[in-house]
Amino acid sequence: MRTLKRFFARTLNFVTGRRGDARLREEMEQHLAMQTDENIRAGMSFAEARRQARLQFGGVEVIREEFHAEGTLPLLENLLRDIRYALRQLHKSPGFTLTAVLTLALGIGATTAIFTLVQQVMLQSLPVTRPDQLWRIGDQPHCCNWAGYSQDGDGEPNDWNLFPWEAYKLFRANTPGFQDLAAVQMGHMPLAVRHAGSSGPPDTANGQYVSGNFFQTLGVSAWRGRLLIDADDQEGGPAVAVMSFHAWQEKYGSDPSVVGSTYQINGRAFTIVGVAPAGFAGAKMWNFGMPDIWMPLTTEPLMLGTTARIKSTRVDWLGLIGRVRPGTNPTVLQAQLQGELHGWLASHLADMNPQEKAVWQKQTLRLSPGGAGFSSFRRDYSEGLLLLMITACCVLLVACANIANLLLARGLRNRQQTAVRVALGASRARLVRNALLESITLSLIGGAAGVAVAWAGARLILYLAFHASGRSTWIPVQATPSTLVLLFALGVSLLTGVIFGIAPAWMTSHAEPVEALRGANREVGGSRHSAQKALVIAQAAVSLVLLSVAGMLGSSLRNLEHQNFGFDQDGRYLVYINSMLLSNHKQEQLVPLFREIQDRLRAIPGVRGVGSATYAPMSGQQWGHDIRIQGKPEPGPKNDVSADWTRITPGFFDTIGSRMLVGRAINEDDDGNTRHVAVINEAFAKKFFGNLNPIGQHFGPAPVKNAGTYEIVGVVQNIHYVSWAFRDPARTMYYIPEAQTVHFDQPDIEGDELWSQNLYNIVIWAPGHPANILMQVKKALAEVDPDLVIYDIQPYSRVIQGTFDQQNMIASLTWLFGAVGLVLAAIGLYGVTAYGVEQRTNEIGVRMALGADRGSVVAMVLRGAFGQVTIGLALGIPAAIGAGHLMASQLYEVTPWNPLLLAGATVFLGLAAVVAAAIPARRAASIDPIQALRSE
Repeated sequence: MRTLKRFFARTLNFVTGRRGDARLREEMEQHLAMQTDENIRAGMSFAEARRQARLQFGGVEVIREEFHAEGTLPLLENLLRDIRYALRQLHKSPGFTLTAVLTLALGIGATTAIFTLVQQVMLQSLPVTRPDQLWRIGDQPHCCNWAGYSQDGDGEPNDWNLFPWEAYKLFRANTPGFQDLAAVQMGHMPLAVRHAGSSGPPDTANGQYVSGNFFQTLGVSAWRGRLLIDADDQEGGPAVAVMSFHAWQEKYGSDPSVVGSTYQINGRAFTIVGVAPAGFAGAKMWNFGMPDIWMPLTTEPLMLGTTARIKSTRVDWLGLIGRVRPGTNPTVLQAQLQGELHGWLASHLADMNPQEKAVWQKQTLRLSPGGAGFSSFRRDYSEGLLLLMITACCVLLVACANIANLLLARGLRNRQQTAVRVALGASRARLVRNALLESITLSLIGGAAGVAVAWAGARLILYLAFHASGRSTWIPVQATPSTLVLLFALGVSLLTGVIFGIAPAWMTSHAEPVEALRGANREVGGSRHSAQKALVIAQAAVSLVLLSVAGMLGSSLRNLEHQNFGFDQDGRYLVYINSMLLSNHKQEQLVPLFREIQDRLRAIPGVRGVGSATYAPMSGQQWGHDIRIQGKPEPGPKNDVSADWTRITPGFFDTIGSRMLVGRAINEDDDGNTRHVAVINEAFAKKFFGNLNPIGQHFGPAPVKNAGTYEIVGVVQNIHYVSWAFRDPARTMYYIPEAQTVHFDQPDIEGDELWSQNLYNIVIWAPGHPANILMQVKKALAEVDPDLVIYDIQPYSRVIQGTFDQQNMIASLTWLFGAVGLVLAAIGLYGVTAYGVEQRTNEIGVRMALGADRGSVVAMVLRGAFGQVTIGLALGIPAAIGAGHLMASQLYEVTPWNPLLLAGATVFLGLAAVVAAAIPARRAASIDPIQALRSE
């Protein structure tokens, strides 16, 4: 208790500043007076008596220090005193402080900006109650549908991640380990929304079907109104929906009357019962748009009619996420779900094809933590963000080396002052502590400035990643630094201060008192200059690696954007439409509708061709299924017999500039009154027919009873249709006419057949980019059908550019980091060279006095500078090649040892070195020998 009281008393004295100095001085003065009087009585004079009294009393300052140590917190007081001293020292050198702060702001800001994205993309949980209690059934995010009773995850055969509605209901009813289990549509539903009774243009929106207990499972409360409940998710019940906070705020101006109002959503009346809370964007994080409206699963038949998937057991389209009960063992729960999956599959053995029957018992599912929801961000951006974090850390290391060099030069310049302090009794530990505190204080100031740089950098990254190509998709990733990001910046600042401060602090503190007697410009310990040169060498090596990495990524991006896609993007435009949202055209009306659309678009001046498709190349879609070849036996369970497909109009290949290799293209004669035909691509022909002539052969979607559905009439060159897998071989694909319809017995195939007749993309070929082409296209489409929903019209070149947004972001930022690293390295080289010239002023004066000309002096200085750069190159080139091997997955048709890229990076570094060393070299050449010798 006594110790605690003393601690509180010391703390109070420290905070209030009460230290009893006046009382202590008064008591000491009384003691001195009494001893002086006693000495006078002993026969001493007053002066001698006073002197002897002081000698007998002891050191006054020592007593005062001991008194302060007993009455306050000396360590904290000394720390604050040292910080004030560090701030005074920085204030005395504004040029040095400004240079150091800006350098640190760039290094810390770049690292913190990348961490801002890492934290939100890789580390952030859903803004829900206890996200640690959420678990997903499945371990891979998957979009959007899967057909059949077997699945393949990303590289994992027989791994289930999507489920039909029937399986969801089974899991929910029979798995007590889940407190709640919710289902989420893993694709999205395009919506056209307008207020009931309005005839104005609709708002386009993203919709998502969820189970009635979705919000309850996640533990989310409404911002306004209420959220969906189980009673809303009943067949035949009232159609209700919940709006996202972002949509309510951005599209409806936070109008409170939205809640309770009726809206026409795709022509069906829905009542908006509530608004989700701010910051909540759903459980599915995808980069092609977040949900604006959530609807109950049982409203899908109302929206889609005969193409609804909710009753189909062969269509897997739901992601499942649940909240486990406390104490539940995830391993036991996974085993139980595995048994339930097998039981459900066994109940559908009669519906399986031979391949599915062979593997149904091998089907597996895995539980995975669901606190982050169903996020594709981690999969899509993890490698890129890791690469950017490494490059940002390299920039930070270059910045640290720069500041260390500045501190070394500053410390060596002030070595006389340091030597005097040592001579007066300052300990080396105190000198190191002062120097370290100065560097940490400097780094904290730089870190504060770095937060502003990080905010601007994060905004730049978001722009490059999601908006540089003109996309307006909202993604719930913010540039504003969170508490975790601020703590990261603080930690990086402290660590940076220690890293760049410890060596200069240690070296400059080892000053001998005799150095105070030496001249200001004499050479001192060569080890200190060696340390400075080593830092410059490291900067040069790291800068070369950054420039080489930037060059490789830039070349890779250029190769990606200019590869042979199998079609010509020049002069082509891609139109995204939906004819079914509001118009409610019947199936038999679609063919005449698209023919009228194409006729109107062809009439626009400058348009040379128009072609429509269910989905066009690089539009972000992919439809596929297994096929069967007529006359060939049933394939084995491990055989890959899948193929992508789309529906097109006559003239489509001419419009996109793709060549027919064999046979003919789809033409106007391919209608409902002729045999069903198809055009296949070259990969399809090689995969299924080898060296045989495929013309006249027949195939169809599995099962084998459909093998005679289509007759092959032509082979077209491979067209890269999907917006991924650019390193993989061409995908097999076939094309069928828009005017032909096949009726299948299988509900899932029949549903796809009906869906595909709604053509979502129109390609327009208008060479030379006619004036106002976009406005003319919109006008022509509106004249055909005012209710036709037009999402976007883009030049195909911009579509291609948008496909590589992530690669463009990585390449652009790496170039930026490389440029910053190069500038910092040049500044470091300049500083060391200039300091070396200053230290060698006397030597240079002697050389010039003995006959050396200015050219030889310049050559001497440049030789020293380029010696350091050369060593840096010798270290940096192997490191750059190694970095290229490590990032091989990020490169496309670029080799890590490309001599042109390495030569280019070397030239850039060499030019920067010339500029950095030329200024000190000219200054050295202008030294007056007489003045240099006089300064000795």
